Amino acid sequence: MSARSTRPADPLVDADLAGQVAVVTGASGGMGRVIVAELARAGAHVVAVARDGARTERTLRETVDGHGTFDVVMADLSLRRGVVDAAAAVGRQYAQVHVLVNNAGAHFPDRGLTADGVERHVAVDHLAAFGLTHLLRANLVAGRGRVVHVVSDTVNDTRKVTLAGRPRPATLDPAQLTDLALLNPADGFVAFEAYARAKLLTVTSGYHVARLLRPHGVTVSSVHPGIVATGLVDGLVPAVLRPVGGLLRRTMLTPREGAAAALRLATDPALAGVTGGYHRRGSVATTPAVSYDTAVQRQVYDVSRRWFDR
Repeated sequence: MSARSTRPADPLVDADLAGQVAVVTGASGGMGRVIVAELARAGAHVVAVARDGARTERTLRETVDGHGTFDVVMADLSLRRGVVDAAAAVGRQYAQVHVLVNNAGAHFPDRGLTADGVERHVAVDHLAAFGLTHLLRANLVAGRGRVVHVVSDTVNDTRKVTLAGRPRPATLDPAQLTDLALLNPADGFVAFEAYARAKLLTVTSGYHVARLLRPHGVTVSSVHPGIVATGLVDGLVPAVLRPVGGLLRRTMLTPREGAAAALRLATDPALAGVTGGYHRRGSVATTPAVSYDTAVQRQVYDVSRRWFDR
C-alpha cells in the first residue's frame, strides 16, 4: 500500500470547536458522515440525527474512529412528529447549539404522501430543515449558532439534461403557499421539479429566517455543495444516461469534497456573521427571482411555522 493511500486526509475544519455542540441531519449518508467526523475532529460534540439509529451509530464509530465525540438521535424527519421529537431530544440535553447542518435530503421517483398528508419532497427536503431550525431557535440563539441548509442548484435549473437551451428555474405558486398539502400537487407532477421546488422552499424561507435571527447573532445560509457522488444523485440521473452512470460518477465530487462547502460556512472564522446568502460551493450565487420576493418569503415561513406551532 502506498504512502499516499495511508496518509490521513487534511482536516476540513480550520477552527477550534472545543466545547461546542453541532447538530447534523442525514448523518449516515456519504456527506453526512464526513461532516460529523470533521466537526468531531475539530472538537465539537456532534449530535447526529438519523432514521436508523443503530446503523448510524455503527457507521459513525468507524468514521469518527475515536477522534471526537458524538451521540445519535433517532428520528424519522419525513414526519412532523419525528422533527418535533428530534428537536425536543436535542433541546433537553443541550442548552446551546453552535452549529446546525441540515444535510438530510431525498429524491423520490414518483409522487407519494407522508402519513401527515404532505408530499414527500416537501416533507424531507424542506420541512425537516425548517422545523429543526425553528424548534431549536432558543438553543441556537443561546449558542449564537450557525445554520447551514444543504440544498441544490436545481433551484436554478430543473432540467435533467442541460447541454443546450435556457435554464428552467424551479417555481413557487403563491396560491399554493396557504396550505402545505397544496404543494407539489398530483396535477402535472414531475419528480425532479418537485425535488427542486422543495429545496427552493428552504432557500426562500431561509432568507426570511436569516433576517429574523441576525439581531440574535445567529446566521443562516444555504449551500449547493456541487454534484456529489452519493446515492441521492444516482437517483437523479436520467434513464438515458444510466448505462454510463459509472463514468458520470467519476466526474462528480467525492462526498468529502462536497462536505467542504457546508463545513466552511458552518465553521470558518472568516465567515462569522455572514448570513442570508445562497452559496454555490465556495461562491455567493443567486436563486430564482421569486425567492427574493419578501411577501413570498413570509408566506413560506408562515405556512411552515404553523405546521410546527399547532
